[in-house]
Amino acid sequence: MTLIIQEVKTKKDIHDFVNLPYRLYKNNNCWVPPLKKDEAKAIQKDKNPMFRFADAKFWIVLKNGDCVGRIGALINHKYIEKTGKKYGRFTRMEFIDDTAVVDLLFETAENWLKENGMIGIQGPLGFTNLDSQGLLVEGFDELQAVGSIYHLPYYKDHVERIGYQKDIDWLEFQLFIEEIPEKASRLADIIIKRSQLKVLHFDKNKELMPYVEKVFAVLNMAFDELYSMVKFDKDMVEFYRNKYFKLLNPRFVKIIEDKDKEVVGFIIALPSLSRALQEINGKIHLLNVNKIFRALKKPDLVELLLTGVNPKHHGKGYSALLINELQKEMLKNGVKAVETTGIFEDNDKAISHWKNYKHKQHKRKRSYIKTF
Repeated sequence: MTLIIQEVKTKKDIHDFVNLPYRLYKNNNCWVPPLKKDEAKAIQKDKNPMFRFADAKFWIVLKNGDCVGRIGALINHKYIEKTGKKYGRFTRMEFIDDTAVVDLLFETAENWLKENGMIGIQGPLGFTNLDSQGLLVEGFDELQAVGSIYHLPYYKDHVERIGYQKDIDWLEFQLFIEEIPEKASRLADIIIKRSQLKVLHFDKNKELMPYVEKVFAVLNMAFDELYSMVKFDKDMVEFYRNKYFKLLNPRFVKIIEDKDKEVVGFIIALPSLSRALQEINGKIHLLNVNKIFRALKKPDLVELLLTGVNPKHHGKGYSALLINELQKEMLKNGVKAVETTGIFEDNDKAISHWKNYKHKQHKRKRSYIKTF
């Protein structure tokens, strides 16, 4: 059967690209549909500010007129300037379990990167660390966190079959919330007094918004050396402010300031929207938006999205303080468990900390690499 691969250019192409996962994961109780509008914006140069520092192309494969595969290839110039390594990225790949389809997708993406001077390819990775990244390799029977990804088991087999090797893994934990030991509370009080800190709490999103740029400034410093990281500039901050921060329940965001009112650390958790997003199936409108609001207001599960501390304050217990403050909020609101959404496997400090809780390490996702 003849396969046709074509670059995504028309509205029909964008529609096919965005909607393919909805067919592949139909009736899969673990996959969480992304918002179709956001997915369409992400691949359009005039709607995604990340194209200012990245080149990207996206393709679909057609079989008998039906879309059966998709892939993107991107060159993140910021990251190449930072590392000096000319590795491109593959992103947002989805495909049926068909060798010919997979080969055609990856050959096309790899050839485009070679033509543009790349010496290899990594992925799945997005434009930034807040974009789609990693391929699920363990935990196929676990509900996807909104801040993570889901793939079918055969994806891993195909990627490794065509010569890709493990680059790095993220581990995902589920932590079960229990009462805070008195010793931990006393330690948090000592840290606050010793370092003259103030913990900021929020009841409304409008109270949180003035701190968004300060949070990203800390994130840029705290995450600078992490795998695939590029710093967030003003336009990128505004993009993610509109995409994510307006969806947060501000009660589950904690920020600490020093005596000079400088933000030195933050922790951001999101009430799990996984089941709500499955119910609305990719589109928010007036008739279903209440499902999102209910999930935000009365969670029994939250996702730990981001934690960051200014590196000059490492070793002072600020991370433990932030976790303590968030845990108090979760207990107050009846939260039973936390999803960590992704910790690098070599982050021994964070992993050892989570193991102090009653927990299970239930998911693993992977970034691959291939040199041309």
